[in-house]
Amino acid sequence: MRLALITLTEEGLRVAERLKRNLGEDADLFLSERLCQQESQERPHARPFSNGVRALVDDIFGKYEGLVFIMAVGIVVRAIAPHLKDKFSDPAVVAVDDAGRFAVSIVSGHEGGANDLALEVANILHGEAVITTGTEAKKDIIVGIGCKADITSGAVKEAILSGLRMCHIPLERVRLIATIEERARVPGLSEGVRELGIPLKVISKEEINACGQEFSRSEFVKEKIGVWGVCEPAALLAGRKTELIQKKQKYPGVTIAVARENLMW
Repeated sequence: MRLALITLTEEGLRVAERLKRNLGEDADLFLSERLCQQESQERPHARPFSNGVRALVDDIFGKYEGLVFIMAVGIVVRAIAPHLKDKFSDPAVVAVDDAGRFAVSIVSGHEGGANDLALEVANILHGEAVITTGTEAKKDIIVGIGCKADITSGAVKEAILSGLRMCHIPLERVRLIATIEERARVPGLSEGVRELGIPLKVISKEEINACGQEFSRSEFVKEKIGVWGVCEPAALLAGRKTELIQKKQKYPGVTIAVARENLMW
């Protein structure tokens, strides 16, 4: 997906550059001319704009598949409103706060890929994806997963589906599959999750080490990768008000845990 990263502030620039480093050539960085003048460091990869966000959007709206604004949602909505047509042709639009805490899917959530883009941005920033489409709101299951580095996509899918069958839960109720960064880069895991059509949430080791919820602890896992566990804490930390409904289950090369979000206030 060809992306534009757009920001106005010094704080937003730090977030944008972190995204740029991870997204590479797929992302173009747009900075306000005022911000470029304030910054002494040269950024040959950045593209300055001088007439405000609306004028920039007028120029680039149809040229990118995704637009990531690091600024207030209100600014974004006012800038893109004149260009919106329908969810089948509009680009994915995501807004991120200057601190990188939240990545909000604004338009083209499903069809345009904004929901997936929001999650990808949140994973890079170790933030939270905010997705408000109705079908996502009905999903309350998170699957935590750990695996060996040489695992196959078939083994990943079979383990996830088997774990769900044990809980009598259909795949359609799963909102996220969660793991640590090292395992998210394992080809078999990422391919298997993608083939199932479920977003992959990355949980940092720091989050797991600070987790106050109870989960199964393994000396072997701690010595191997630096955390006491993967699948159970990943499942618990990926959502809100979570509880384990299936503790760690071992499959060939894979461990699975299942958590449910209790979102009734």
